[in-house]
Amino acid sequence: SAVGFFTAIIDPLITGRRVQPMELVLGLLVMLGIYLIFHFEGQYQVGIILGVISSLLAALFTTLNKKLLPLHGTDTVTFFEMNGGWMALTLLLPVYLLKFPPDHYLPTWTDFFWLLVLSLLCTVLAFRLSLDALRKISPFTVNLSYNLEPVYGILLAFLVYKENKYLGGGFYAGFAIILATVLLQSFRVWKKRTQ
Repeated sequence: SAVGFFTAIIDPLITGRRVQPMELVLGLLVMLGIYLIFHFEGQYQVGIILGVISSLLAALFTTLNKKLLPLHGTDTVTFFEMNGGWMALTLLLPVYLLKFPPDHYLPTWTDFFWLLVLSLLCTVLAFRLSLDALRKISPFTVNLSYNLEPVYGILLAFLVYKENKYLGGGFYAGFAIILATVLLQSFRVWKKRTQ
């Protein structure tokens, strides 16, 4: 949830534009919304620290991608970044398999089908579409919209598993804050383009 806040700081440092105070406020509001949804406690300190580091790196990644796109194009950036991720994971795979030995090493035909769906549609295509969006909108707006992902996941759990009975007022308050910040940022972008 901190990725929007970090992007509001990192993007101006890299691109040289002015820091937008409203982006800082919106980034902090999204963090509040995520906090209300998940109610972090002290027992999750390691996870929270890793999440903050991940948010910092995600903000840097998106901002640098915004700078790379005019130089190299969407297809080239997608090709090199996806292959770089594949190579890094391939190098880490032996360590992972030692730590978590699987029941079987080769996927079944059903597993193979779903792996293709997940890799092609949910990873490569989704990443390419996000790069296309990044050509037109700021890294802050892209990263802020990513904060809707846990909300989508929870809403899908409503539909698929009927788990909405487990949610309290914190979820709805957090959802309202996140949705309001995304809508407010969308309105700000639209207003700036129509002026």
